[in-house]
Amino acid sequence: MSANLTKAYILGFQGDSITKQSVACIVKHFTGGGPQEDGRDSHFPPGRQVYPGNNFAYHLIPFEKGAFPAHVAQVMPYYGIPVGQTSEDVGFGYNREIVTGLLRQKYHFEGIVCTDWGLVTDQNILWMVAKPASAHGVEKLTATERVKKIIDAGCDMLGGESIPELVVDLVKSGQISEERINISARRILKEKFKLGLFDNPYLTNEATSVFGNQQFMEKGRESQRRSLVLLKNAKNILPLAPTTKIYLQGFNEEESKKYAGASTDLNKADVVIVKLNTPYDPDAGRYFLEKRLFHQGSLEFPQKEKEELLKLIQTKPTITVMNLERPAVFPEINDASKAVIGDFSSEDDIILDLIFGQFKPSGKLPFELPSSMDAVLNQREDMPHDSKDPLYPFGFGMTYTEKK
Repeated sequence: MSANLTKAYILGFQGDSITKQSVACIVKHFTGGGPQEDGRDSHFPPGRQVYPGNNFAYHLIPFEKGAFPAHVAQVMPYYGIPVGQTSEDVGFGYNREIVTGLLRQKYHFEGIVCTDWGLVTDQNILWMVAKPASAHGVEKLTATERVKKIIDAGCDMLGGESIPELVVDLVKSGQISEERINISARRILKEKFKLGLFDNPYLTNEATSVFGNQQFMEKGRESQRRSLVLLKNAKNILPLAPTTKIYLQGFNEEESKKYAGASTDLNKADVVIVKLNTPYDPDAGRYFLEKRLFHQGSLEFPQKEKEELLKLIQTKPTITVMNLERPAVFPEINDASKAVIGDFSSEDDIILDLIFGQFKPSGKLPFELPSSMDAVLNQREDMPHDSKDPLYPFGFGMTYTEKK
């Protein structure tokens, strides 16, 4: 599935080849960012990807069957260390066996390779390290030595860095040849010429007409409708009758006003509709950006929050909408709810249209929903949908013609 989506995305933006009408695509992250050790985000140390199921090749499928047949213009290696998969345990962007051996030689990729952001230098906010350099496996190297290793690995561009002087110093000192730099420069310039950036670097009226295009926006809304997954529908409570009085929690107040039956008084409602986000632990990280921007840690609701939610759910028949940013663990909430919908950040009005039967659900789960955190912790990082007794399996999804 991911290979088909990747191929369609690239062909849609680039076309069959790069021309002045194309949008060049960069596919990331090679060779896949899924098997993070203990689920920890490899933007930050220790940045280890592990393969206890010996399933490294599985994570190459979206590239070898999707991106490469579509002739993707650029590839971005990931941060993590593919532990035990090459002769040295260093991050993908530093790893010559991955970039030159696998990407260039095996898959014959001739386009641009751009590293992920901030492999070489720390990102600081005032006096604080907001994100340390993702120099996984090469932490003891100097910044100049890191740049040399990245270039020697076969990369063409340094993502998120502003250190051209280090590249110049490496050439002047003879550690990197001018010809090696020219190889990367030719790749980058060739693509810019194909895109016509040297003919006219500015957007034309034709290009600006794409933005805000109502037809395209409706396609986006259609995709949101098709993504919603009906997970539970006890006694066919859904769709609701138009006259149903509802109490909404977690929805945009302005959207709520569009529905005549919406009430701010729980006691006057027939049905509760509550929208939740998958939990995360804000204290799971050590660094500022890790805490603020990256959702990690436990997938289950803290006990106090769960008790408060269950108290609400048990007052009236409840439809729970779970925003599945991550695969939430919510068996008690699921059991107490009359209906459950899996959401992937659709607009509130689209979710409510589904609940009131303006369209039928057709989405399927792109991952399984675990039954417990123990099941999550006992999974193998590199294996798909292998948790024990999942609450909802991979590919699950109902519609209004089915009975639970």
